[in-house]
Formats: sequence, C-alpha cells, structure tokens
Amino acid sequence: MNKYEMMFIVKTTIDEAAVKTTVDNLKSIITSMKGEIIEEKDLGQKKLAYPINKEITGFYYVVDFNANNELITELDRKAKIDENVIRHMIISLEEE
Repeated sequence: MNKYEMMFIVKTTIDEAAVKTTVDNLKSIITSMKGEIIEEKDLGQKKLAYPINKEITGFYYVVDFNANNELITELDRKAKIDENVIRHMIISLEEE
C-alpha cells in the first residue's frame, strides 16, 4: 500500500447535511476497499481563485490515506461523477 493525499472542494450552495454526506461517501470508499485513513482536515469555506461552474466559494477538505492502485482508480471515478464535488486531486506522497 502506498500513501496518498486527496484534496477536494465541495459546493457551498448545498445544505450542510449534503456536504457531510458527500465527504462521508468519499471517505467510505477508502475504508470499504481496505484503505486506511491516516489524517483528515476540514479547511473550511474559502473563496475560489476563479469561478468553477458558477461557484465562487467551496468547502475544502484534505484526506491522507494508505491505498492500493484499484482504490485510487475507484476514488477518482467516484469523485468525478459526484456533482457536489467541484474539483479534486489525488497525489502520491511516496518518494521515488
């Protein structure tokens, strides 16, 4: 298993329960596929550098976790199709 970090931005135009559900869904993908969450950070609401799909603010989250390649593929796929996630990025924290 390799160490990864995922940063994602959730829409602010949805209610608080939908934000929590979106975050929990992404974290549950990690745990259900035998990944291990090391640390999670809620960075709060921030103004975006530029509008994305008419959104000007977003809730920022960072999750550090251990995972295999199949989990990364599935997590990336789910984040792309979730309409409440404005942007996401997954990076490897392993040094080569």
